[in-house]
Amino acid sequence: MPLPYPIDHIGIATPNLEVGSAPYLAIGLVALPDEEVVSQKVLVRAFVAGESLIELLAPTDPSSPIAAFLEKRGAGMHHIALRVENLEAEIARLEADGAVFINKEPRAGRAGTRVVFLHPKWSAGTLIELVEH
Repeated sequence: MPLPYPIDHIGIATPNLEVGSAPYLAIGLVALPDEEVVSQKVLVRAFVAGESLIELLAPTDPSSPIAAFLEKRGAGMHHIALRVENLEAEIARLEADGAVFINKEPRAGRAGTRVVFLHPKWSAGTLIELVEH
């Protein structure tokens, strides 16, 4: 039986995509072409890891959420992203269960996806992204 929320990707903040990529390239992961997500002011380099991705996130602007994360916490895991089939339905269901969102209006994500983020204060300190392909 498939999982209701398969892992889409794990987001890792890095100030430099080249430096951040070195370990993943060394272990043999394949990088997809870089993509800028203008709405998040971030450049993304995704690595294929089985049926999921590891996304390295580098800020393209000092006002980027990733720039703020790096300033506060340094490089490292930023979020875990779970794949959903119907983003609006999941937002409504989770909101009814008391979920706290950073944004309830879907935003553009990498590769044409739509995304929302659940607040880490609601999810035991981990930023969770819901992704609809």
